[in-house]
Amino acid sequence: MTLKRILYIVLLSSVLTVLGKGAVAAEYEIDIEGMHAAVQFRIIHLGYSVLTGRFNDFGGSFSWDKDNPEASLINVTIKTASIDSNHAERDKHLREADFLDVEKYPEATFKSTKYDGDANGGKLQGILTLHGVSKPITIDMKFIGEGDDPWGGYRAGFEGNVTLRRSDFGMNYDLGPKSDEMELDLYIEGVRK
Repeated sequence: MTLKRILYIVLLSSVLTVLGKGAVAAEYEIDIEGMHAAVQFRIIHLGYSVLTGRFNDFGGSFSWDKDNPEASLINVTIKTASIDSNHAERDKHLREADFLDVEKYPEATFKSTKYDGDANGGKLQGILTLHGVSKPITIDMKFIGEGDDPWGGYRAGFEGNVTLRRSDFGMNYDLGPKSDEMELDLYIEGVRK
């Protein structure tokens, strides 16, 4: 076997290995129907207490490969009218122009652009579009686990946290001096497609 042929085989093997790594990432659908995912928020109310709530209608998908976590991607769409703070009158106000303006902006989206970290956790960067404004954000992510489920599927789960400023997204309604910052807690479980 000639040196040229040996080099060709080594190069081809290297290329196939690299391509194979990129192709290993599995696609997952976020498990909304089973209520195994949540988008929750916390915000200081008037500087005296904490208001909590969630969005009940959202969905999306992600790709995940524990051996190649930097290739992970996620896309999420939230129906803003599904905001739920456990108080009907407040939720009605939160849907109006002072806050989410759901008639004009019925969806919020997050599309990841980069992941820095390892298989246990890291920083997920992406673009959040909320209230008609698109901004880069970084979510602190933690891998919870993955494996077979009792129904013949395969699942992977993560949790994340990010602090946002409402004013960065054009929501300036006064709830007190400490109320501009909002914490988002994300709990994502996906079923492999």
